[in-house]
Amino acid sequence: MNASTEPNLVERLRYICGGTLPPAMGQWVIDDLTGPGAARRYLLRILIPIIAPLCLFLLIPGPLWMSLAMMALLYLPLIYFTVALMYVFRRARLVKHGLDPALADQRERARTAAAREAYERAHGRG
Repeated sequence: MNASTEPNLVERLRYICGGTLPPAMGQWVIDDLTGPGAARRYLLRILIPIIAPLCLFLLIPGPLWMSLAMMALLYLPLIYFTVALMYVFRRARLVKHGLDPALADQRERARTAAAREAYERAHGRG
């Protein structure tokens, strides 16, 4: 990708924080949200930054296990809901950038079509 269709550092940080990018970067947004590694990037962008505020629990007086347990009580449901809402988040980000939300299903549809074609070939329908 050339420099005009890829966000610079400021644009990327704004994008990570929920902002939109210019329409010229639409293909970059599609690749980011639906391309290889999209799930990993999504999880890292949400789950890593929250660790710093959770570490404030370590300042509470008491045994270390108690602070860690309080952190886990917040972090584990966050992981669960982050994974559960990944599809909704992707579609919302695509809509926010003026793109078709059906693009979020693109890889899944291709995988399903390939599996169906293989099944039909194997069982004499193709």
